[in-house]
Amino acid sequence: MVSNSFTWMEFVGLYLHLAGFIIGLGAVTVIDLHGFLGRKSPYWTEATTRTHKVTKPLIWLGMTLAIMGAVVFHYQRGWTFSLAVQAAIMFVLIVNGVFLSFSVSPFLLRREREGRASELLPAEMQKKIAVAFVLSFVGWWSELLLTVYQVLARR
Repeated sequence: MVSNSFTWMEFVGLYLHLAGFIIGLGAVTVIDLHGFLGRKSPYWTEATTRTHKVTKPLIWLGMTLAIMGAVVFHYQRGWTFSLAVQAAIMFVLIVNGVFLSFSVSPFLLRREREGRASELLPAEMQKKIAVAFVLSFVGWWSELLLTVYQVLARR
């Protein structure tokens, strides 16, 4: 027997929250794979530069929808420990995204304008990007895990 023990606000909130994950985590997965392949390959380095122009706005859109959806979904319930952890992870993802968007992205675009898009990135930049990608990947998947936990804990 199915119970209708949810409000339409919760329904809309969870829908937006999950849509944010689909869009954001999908884009993160694509750019992370490109970045991994681009570490040693001029072809994939250039592909990563081009791909990030599409994935960057999708990641920000996904993050925005995930946050908006969480606010709407949890509005009546209030803060829980798992929600606070989720908010902390989202803060790290936002800081990480600012670094990638305002430091790495301009670097890649400048190299593209200079005709150097297929050159491998300097080792120091590759290290920073690798740390950022790990934070991003682990952060997004942890967010999704916590969302599943919170939805099931409400039952």
